[in-house]
Parts: sequence; C-alpha cells; structure tokens
Amino acid sequence: MARQIRKVAVLGSGVMGSAIAAHFANAGVPSLVLDIVPKDAGSDPVKRNAVAAAAVAALKKTSPSPIFAAERMDLIETGNLEDHLPRLKEADWVIEVVKEDMAIKKIVLQNAAPHLAPGAIFSSNTSGLSLTGMAAVLPADLRPRFLGTHFFNPPRYMKLFEVIPTADTAPEVLEFVCSYAQDRLGKGIVIAKDTPNFIANRVGVHAMMATVRVMQEMELSIEEVDALTGPAIGHPKTATFQLADLVGLDTFLHVADNLHPLVPDDEARDLFVAPDYLRQMVAKGLLGRKSGGGFYKLEKKGGEKVFYALDLATLEYREKQKARFPEIDQGKTMDDLGERLRFLAFGKGKAGQAIWKILAATLSYSAMRVGEICDQAAEIDQALCWGFNWQLGPFATWDALGFRKVTERLRADKLPLPAWVDALYAAGAENLYKEEGGVRLSPTALPGGFAPVPVDPRAWDFDVLRRGKGEIKRNPGASLLDLGEGILGLEFHSKMNAIGQDTLNMLMTACDEAEKNWRGLVVTNGAEAFSAGANLMMLMMEAMEGNWEDIDLIVRAFQRACDRLEFCGVPVVTAPAGLALGGGCEVTMGGNAVRAAAETYIGLVEFGAGVIPAGGGCARLYQRNLAMLLDRKDLQPAFRKTFETIGMVKVATSAEEARQIGFLKPGDSWSMNRSHLAADARDLALALAQGNFAPPVPDQAIPVMGTAGIALAESVLYNMQEGGYISEHDRKIGRLLAHVLSGGPVPPGSTVSHQHILDLERESFMRLMGERKTLERMEHILKTGKPLRN
Repeated sequence: MARQIRKVAVLGSGVMGSAIAAHFANAGVPSLVLDIVPKDAGSDPVKRNAVAAAAVAALKKTSPSPIFAAERMDLIETGNLEDHLPRLKEADWVIEVVKEDMAIKKIVLQNAAPHLAPGAIFSSNTSGLSLTGMAAVLPADLRPRFLGTHFFNPPRYMKLFEVIPTADTAPEVLEFVCSYAQDRLGKGIVIAKDTPNFIANRVGVHAMMATVRVMQEMELSIEEVDALTGPAIGHPKTATFQLADLVGLDTFLHVADNLHPLVPDDEARDLFVAPDYLRQMVAKGLLGRKSGGGFYKLEKKGGEKVFYALDLATLEYREKQKARFPEIDQGKTMDDLGERLRFLAFGKGKAGQAIWKILAATLSYSAMRVGEICDQAAEIDQALCWGFNWQLGPFATWDALGFRKVTERLRADKLPLPAWVDALYAAGAENLYKEEGGVRLSPTALPGGFAPVPVDPRAWDFDVLRRGKGEIKRNPGASLLDLGEGILGLEFHSKMNAIGQDTLNMLMTACDEAEKNWRGLVVTNGAEAFSAGANLMMLMMEAMEGNWEDIDLIVRAFQRACDRLEFCGVPVVTAPAGLALGGGCEVTMGGNAVRAAAETYIGLVEFGAGVIPAGGGCARLYQRNLAMLLDRKDLQPAFRKTFETIGMVKVATSAEEARQIGFLKPGDSWSMNRSHLAADARDLALALAQGNFAPPVPDQAIPVMGTAGIALAESVLYNMQEGGYISEHDRKIGRLLAHVLSGGPVPPGSTVSHQHILDLERESFMRLMGERKTLERMEHILKTGKPLRN
C-alpha cells in the first residue's frame, strides 16, 4: 500500500472534483484531473480535454478561492477519461468524483480499476451512495484498498471528512487515509457506517426537512425560519434557506429523493418527501445562488443592493422582510450558548415553540440513529459541527438544555426515543456525555454502554488545558499556560481577542516568566480570531476625552511588548489562526518564528481606521521587504511594496499568501489542520530552543529613502486624489505613512535605528488620532464593522 501520496488522480472535474484537486494542491500534492470527452471533440487533444480544463480554469474565478495562492494551480494537470486512464498508474490515490449516480459511478470505477498502481488507494467521494454496491464491481484484490472518502463542499474550508469503509477495506488502508486526511489535508475525521447519506447529510437533511414541516405547521415565513435557525441557536448565518440556496436546490432535492426509498424502516421517512413548491422551484430553474435566485434573490437597483425573498404560495419574489421576535432580540444579549438555548427553547412565545419543535425533531432523530449510522453519539455531534458548522451537535445541545428535562418533554411530545436513552434516564443520568479518569465518554446504542470520544491527540483544547491545572497566571485579557516540554503558552481571551492593557501586561509577564523558568514561549489561542487588533473603542474614547498622554503611553507599551517578543531571551513562536488584523498582525510579526494556521487572514488594516500601524508593524514589514532585495542600493521596491501593502489595506487570505506579502518570513511555516496548531507551534519552539537559539538584537542601521521616499509617495498620492481614487484624509494618512517608511526627512541612503522608526510610528499615530475624520472612521467601524472612506 502507498505510504506516501506523491500524486493523486481525480476522476470527474465538476464543482467537487476540481475543488478536491485544488485542496491537494494546497497540501503540495500534484494531481491529474480527468473528465469526459465532448461529443464533437474529434482527435484534437485540446478539445478532448476541454471539460476538465475548463473546470480547473474556473477555480481561478471561484469565490471564496479554493486555493491558497495562484501558483498552486501549476500542480493540477488535466486530461480525459478515454485517453488518459493509463496514467492512473502514476497516482498513489485515485478519487472518483463523478455524478452522484450509482450506474455511472460503477462504470467509471470498472474502467479505472485495471490502470491503478499495485499499492494505490481507490476511493469514491459519494455523498450517500452504497460503497458496498460500488465495491462489488471491483476486482477482489482491489477491494481492500477501496473505501468512501466524503469531502464536504468547499473542500478547502469545510473540516468534515467522512470515511466509509466496506467490509473488505483493509484496516491499514483505513488508518492511513484517516491519518493522512487529518494531518496533510487538515480534516476532522468521522468514520461512518455504509448507510444512506452516511452521518452528516442523514441528520442534516432531516433537520432541514423537519424545519420545513414546522414552518408549514406554524405558518412561518422564510425570513422567520432563518432568524430562528441561525446564530440564535448556534448555527451559521446561512441558517436553513440560505444554506439550501448555497448548496443548490437541485442537489438538496436529489439528496432527499435518493434517501426516501433507501430507508424503509426509518421512523421519520415521510419527512424526506420534498414539498411540491421545492419541485416547482427546481423545474423553474430557481436553484439558489448558482442560478441567481432560489429562496432568496439579490438584485441591484440604482446602485443599491436589494434582497428579495420567495413567496412560497405564489413562487413570486417580494422584498425581504425583517423577522421580528422579541425573544431572539433578548437572546442576543446572552453570550453563553447554553443559556441562550435554554431561554429560547423553553420560551412560551412563538419563537420558543418553533425552536423547541425544530430542536426536538433533531434530538429524537439523532438518538434513533446511534448504532445505525455510527457507533456512538459523539460521532454525530462531530459530523454536524464539522460538516454544517453547528457550534453544538445534537447531543451536546441536549446536555446544554438539560438531559432529564429534554427527555421528559420528548416523551410528552410522543417523539420516539431508543432504549439506550431510556436506560440512561432510568439510571438517574444528568447528562449524555460523562467523564471518567480524565477520558470523555459518549453513549453507544447498547443500553448503558459508553465509548471514549474519538480524540485527535494533537488537537489541543485550551479549556481542557486549564481544567488540567495547566493555567499558571490569568487576567481578564490573557492567560499563561503550561504547554508541556518546557514551553510556556500565552493565550488571549478577550472579546475578539482585542489587545488592551491587560493583554499587554500579560505579554510582558510571559516574556519575563519564560526567560526565568521556560525553554520557549508560544503565543496562540483556540478562538476563531487570533486577534482582531487593538481595542478601538478604548482608543477612541481616550481621544474624545483628550487623554493624549494616556494614548501615548498605550502606544509605547504596545511597541515595547512587540519588541519584548522579538528580543526575548528564549525563542518566541507566534501561532495565529483566523483573523490576525492590525495589532494582531503586529504581535504575529513580533515573534522569532511564525507557525500559522493555513487559514489565517492577516493584515495591517489600520489605514482603514484612519491611522497607521504603530506597534512596530511599519518597521517590521519594511525590514522584511528589505531582506528580499538583491541590491540594497535601490530601496524603492521595498519602500513601494510596504507602502502599498499598508496603504491599500492588503489582507492575506491564507498563510501562503501572507508569506508572499511579507507578513510571514520565507522560513515561516503553517499547519494544514487548525486543531494541530498549538502542538505544532510548541514543537517548533522546542526545536528552536534545542538549536542553540540566540536572540536577535535591534537593528541600528536600517537603510531608508528619506526625502526621496517622501517625494515619491507625495507624487503618487497627488495623482490618486486628483483621479478621485482617494480622499483628502487618505492622502494625509498616506503622507504620514511615507514619512515613517522613509525614516523621516533625512538624506536619501541614510540609515536609521529600529527605535527611530518606532518613534516615527508613534508620533504619526498620535497626530492622526487628533483628526476628526479619523475618529469618524473608528466610530463607523465599531458601529457597522465596515471601513469608512471619508
């Protein structure tokens, strides 16, 4: 069996096939993508490969991008299923991703089988068809290497990877695929039984169909349903009908239609009969976003975006209306999801009744499926959290609401419950999940049975670290944690991990503590945002009150903190994930090395708030761009790149792009699996400590353009304002940015110290904080989350 995946082949270049190839490219693995030959292609190779070539080319225009950086496209080759099947022998893993039609899949599998290399893995990316049925058409010696591998769309962004072995799949093949997908593709693995629609789609589609029934029973509108089934209950903003539009209504209908005949013994089988209006919508071409309209439609009128919702009675669009539920508004004040769920689900109003009915149907159905579609309850929770982006899966939701209270109410509503739930209730259990000897357990279908929750040993949970007495110090903004192996961790935990005085104080403490008692320091956290930047509200209030000395002290403290990271006596690894904006980017750049999550969205965005970076961001980005110069006699490329990156508020949309822009150094690295980030960063810090680490010293001779740089920037800014591309205030900010990056009004070719540039940063920041238009920008961002160009 292949122990390395040096190349993959993808059979089928549709939306999923090409995106799967793109994600392998993200992992650095080349691929060969094959599809059908067009009928009129003749013998022209270009025409014969046109289907696959067009699909792969479309990746460049897809949003959000399925690929980390444009250069990765070079790893994808295209061909066709008639001429190039012999090339399958080049691949260590062949993935079938053709139309979700069993007859077509069997033909493709049969045709491909003779061409596979002796040790190659063969898998189908089916979303719910029988793998056992497919395996039946394969040679007996290939069946041990065959299994189902269900990527969720889009593969780059969706964590869930359902793996479906057949009775013939070799254990070592199953283990290898799970390990590879977890480590190299960044996936969360759930092993599913070979049952219709597997786990996530079986429960997820049921939840959507149950919601549709509640909507009909309670005469709710589309907008009302989405208000009830989105963030209010810990589900994504796409909620129910926006999600259906995103998936595609034809796909949704296809899944439901396929499922109904395949589950004759399912107690909720009738729910999978799609409503008539859904069939009419598909017949009319209202397929969702891909057709321009589904349950919702967006149009531009007079330069303004107008949203429409479908009236299901007439199948005509009307302007979208805001759903009004006082309970939902009140629930928004509750940050704790469990508290919010209890408030909403047990409420007496219309919202409470609807939410209970929707949740109750999912809880009952999920419980009835344990043992049928998976071995234990936790696997359903993981599948729904990773595949549908729910914050809590069905069983975690049940525990949050209260196991006994919910069980009693489900019984009162005469919803079916399996014997294992009855047994737990009879035994006096207060929760579905339990912990024994530090091991988390979840129920199995055997009454009274429990199994250890599947755990990835490199996926660290910061809450578990704290409960395990790993927390050393704590304040409202940050904590110090023992990461093991002599490595100290600094974790931010303010709202959006905004950087305030508490964070800065703990950062300084972390460096002091690390130098005294530890081998290295890692700055990371488990939140969705590493840090959204400085506390804008605090800065704006200080400016409005005229507390200029306080602002100056805050900026100085931030500069010292970032310098303390870079020049600490032990190696410091910063490990961002998600948003690392403004001050979060500056903290990241302050480390000796960066181990980022692949999905890191990082940038110096201060310009949009009416200021410039003042925590060393200008200095460090300029120095990184300087380091890339082959000829330091011409400083203009480094100056221009830094000026444009900050002035145009460039945000990298991947760690790889961050390295191209300069937020990461050429030697910095990233983790494909976000859950492995803290462990990977810890290992990197340990390796640096073991490698005779010597802390850097502040650069005292940084070459700058001086007055030549200021003049160059002024010329560019003048032309941009005259052309209507920037405002007068943009130009003012740009001048001060150029002043900093040029080292001030010094002769061209002068050298200045690191501290000199920091002083220029701080002085320019202070000047801009005194501008009314800067405060207007900050206020607008705080109110709307969007920048204002005034």
